[in-house]
Amino acid sequence: QVQLVESGGGLVQAGGSLRLSCAASGRTFSTYPMGWFRQAPGKEREFVAAINWNGGRTVYADSVKGRFTISRDNTKNTVYLQTNSLKPEDTAVYYCAASYAYSGSYYVPRDLEKYDYWGQGTQVTVSS
Repeated sequence: QVQLVESGGGLVQAGGSLRLSCAASGRTFSTYPMGWFRQAPGKEREFVAAINWNGGRTVYADSVKGRFTISRDNTKNTVYLQTNSLKPEDTAVYYCAASYAYSGSYYVPRDLEKYDYWGQGTQVTVSS
């Protein structure tokens, strides 16, 4: 089992930055690809970014490419999402997730159904 807890969300002005963290516990965290997803009110949950087990491969949604950076520190059982140049449309609850099916893989899934474990989310609000 894997437990995930997000933190670092808050209220920020457009153009600002936040660093989101996801602290993980469980027997095989270091082998799991990790993803960030977000969900705004009335909208479906969408893919934001993901990283493979050793950090050698990262993928991003087009909407955040060049602005957001995903990273991980397996010695701390933590994955990060650095969000820069934030826009009001980035406002959402941000969730981290872990994929058991792709454990140890070079490949990183983008589809939310490929992720098995989810955190409770952290709210990011960007004002204009």
